[in-house]
This record gives sequence, C-alpha cells and structure tokens, in this order.
Amino acid sequence: MGKYGNIYFIGIGGIGMSAIARYFKFKGCKVSGYDRTPSELTAELEKEGIPVHYEDNTDFIPENPADTLVIYTPAIPNDMGELAYVREHGYKVLKRSRILGEITDGQKCLAVAGTHGKTTTSTLLAHILEDSGEGCSAFLGGISRNYGTNLLTSTGDTVVAEADEFDRSFLQLHPEIAVITAMDADHLDIYSDLGHVREAFRAFASQVKGTVIKKYGLEISRDDTGAEILTYAYDDARADFHAENIRKDGCGYFTFDLVWPGGVMKDCTVGVPGWVNVENGIAAAAAALTSGISPESISKAMASFKGVKRRFEIHYNRPGHAYIDDYAHHPAEIAAAISSIRDIFPGRRLTAVFQPHLYTRTRDFAEGFAEALDKADRLILLDIYPAREEPLPGVTSAIIFEKMKMADRIMIRKEELMDTLEKEDLDIIATFGAGNIDRFTEPITEMMERRYGK
Repeated sequence: MGKYGNIYFIGIGGIGMSAIARYFKFKGCKVSGYDRTPSELTAELEKEGIPVHYEDNTDFIPENPADTLVIYTPAIPNDMGELAYVREHGYKVLKRSRILGEITDGQKCLAVAGTHGKTTTSTLLAHILEDSGEGCSAFLGGISRNYGTNLLTSTGDTVVAEADEFDRSFLQLHPEIAVITAMDADHLDIYSDLGHVREAFRAFASQVKGTVIKKYGLEISRDDTGAEILTYAYDDARADFHAENIRKDGCGYFTFDLVWPGGVMKDCTVGVPGWVNVENGIAAAAAALTSGISPESISKAMASFKGVKRRFEIHYNRPGHAYIDDYAHHPAEIAAAISSIRDIFPGRRLTAVFQPHLYTRTRDFAEGFAEALDKADRLILLDIYPAREEPLPGVTSAIIFEKMKMADRIMIRKEELMDTLEKEDLDIIATFGAGNIDRFTEPITEMMERRYGK
C-alpha cells in the first residue's frame, strides 16, 4: 500500500472508513472521498484537511489510477457510479476489511468481536494501553470520549481493532488476542440464520494466534481454534475473569473486585455507569492482562474511562429527570440498555424512543424488538432508517408496533418527534437506534435543560 500517493474512499463517512481515512492522512497520503450525506463526522474530516463531496460524481476521483488506491465500504451498492467507474478504469479497488487486515498484518493485533459490546470494549482496551504508556494504534467503531476520535496512532507495533462481523469482514484479521463478546443472530441479510453467524465467529476464532477470550457460555471450543481459550463474565464465578464484591452507588457507578487467574484486583471502578459496562470492562481488562499490562495500570485506566459517544451516553441527569442516548439497534442491546437504566434509576418512568435500523433487521427481529421495548413504560416508535437498503414490501415499523403488549405506545414520523416530546411530562427518556436519531440528541438535551433546569 505504500506505493500509492492518493487514497480515495467511497463511503468515507462511515465510522470504520473514517478511521482508516484518518490513518492514511497520518501516514502522509493525500486522502479524499465521497459520502451520501454530510454528517458531524464528515465535517470533522473536512476540518482535518480531508476533502469530502456528497454527489456521485467521477470528476472528484484522482486522475492517476497507478497512484491511487480506492477503498470502499460494502454498504455501497455495486451499481453506484463512482464504484463502477474505478473498477472499469484500472484502479486498485479494495474493501475496507481487506485494508484493515493488511494494516494489522505483522503487528500485535488485539481484536474485539461480537454482535454487541465490541465498540465499548475495544475503546476501553485502547484507553488502557494508551493510559498505561504501552501505546497502540486503534481502529474503533465509535468516537472515544477520552480522545475525541475513532483513531489512535502509535509508533509501536500494537494495534487494537474492532472486528466487524458484517459481510464477514473480521475474517481478514489474524489477531494475537481476540475478545468475543456475543454471537447473537444479526445481519441475517448476510448470514441467513444464527447457525451461519456462529459458524463465522468460529472461523474467526480459528485465525487467532494466541488467546481467545470469550464471554462465558459462548459456543467456541478447542475444536474450533488452536489458541488458548479463556472466559469472562459479569459475576459468574465459573469464568476465568469475573467480578465479585460488587457495590453500586446512587448514580449507577460500580465498584468491584476483578478476579482473574493471576489473583484479585481490588476495588476496581469503570468511569461510566451501568452493569453492562462492568462486563465490558472485565472483557477489556482480560485482554490487557493477557497482553502483559499491569493490574495497577489497568485499574487506573478503567476508572478514567469516559466512554464512547452514543454508547449509553447520559446527556442530562438532574433530580427527577434524565436523558440517555444509546446506539442499540438489536433486541439484545435494547434489553441490556433498558436493564441498565432500570438498575441506575429504579422505580422511575422510562420513555423509550426507537428508530429501527434496516428493513431486513426489522423484518427478522420484529418479535424480539417488541419484547425488548415492552420493558419500557412508554414507547415512541419512529420510521425505519433504511441505510443501505431499499424498502421491502410490508416491512414498516408497524410490524414491531403490532407485536407489542405495552398499551402506552405511539408511532410517529421523526419530523414529529420534538413536538411530541414538548407535550409530554418526561421522567427518564432514552433514544435508541443506529440511524440518524443521533441528530436529536442536542435538541432533546436543550429541551430538557429549558424545561427542567441546567
């Protein structure tokens, strides 16, 4: 890849693509790209000197194919004009996953995979390495609140990679240490069923060179990998890494003792609230301990971790009222987030706002979404965010709505959301989804401050 002076991205605004774009800019390449719509992330890239355009126009593609590497995301349709053009005109064209595999090849790769939990876990692992002085390059699936970016850079040879199962991208990686957080059914447009999802994760485990650290109970065995297998859990004493003596304060922050094969780390805390983040913290600590980071450094870094944007991010928290935004877009993620909210704010009234992500995911998990969302007290359900997909006949948010048991629920267009919320007496409000529902975090926060005080 060193022979290319120009790196051109088709779909540069994606969270994984933008990290790689920033990496090549750091390496001194001339970087530019296309994305369908402007966003906060593309605005940041432009501020950093990376030109981005928003129309399918081949005039923006660097003219010299011999000096230009084109990287694209599989979310881009094959008939997109720029993608068709570079394929027809002699450009080197590679998927994002292939590039990440080549970047990490020959380095000490610590990868975090899983159908949920991987972004927080990988970001915390990267923070542990950075805070300890070990340092790392890190390609993250979210914006670290400690560093304000999804890319960390280092001159060393340790790299943290979020290993994405979409389109089997993680099979391009051959990590030294891998964490696997979950193997739930997801991306069934790619995998067709849960059996194939699990088969892909087992194939990923087979490529790990040193140690697989899996959540206790996941179906990966020594028949699947030549790597050492260790386990972690929130509080299950059968796992190699787990918490005991767990204490929670009034704001949802936990203190616990982390039991591991080398002993016990006393009085650990994670700098973000919720029991699910304790579990993510244990997974990250397990990878760091296995990599040779000292328990003292890990404990210190976990306490200073600020979390990831849109991962259980508390935007407003005053007596009697709170607002939380979360990227959750799978039934298991929504159920875990609501469980954490209930744990932090017991006995409070929770209004959930959910924007389904993808027609296929809505179709495949409508019943699971209904069951998870029924755990709230009130639901405001928005239209499906299509992302890369075309509409499917008969698939709308209504198929979730109709399966729910909760009486206090409404279904509206996203354009109606703020007017609807203005009329409601809100206690705890949570927004969920992986689409553009994040555009509402600032207006909702401002509304809460105006109505209930800063």
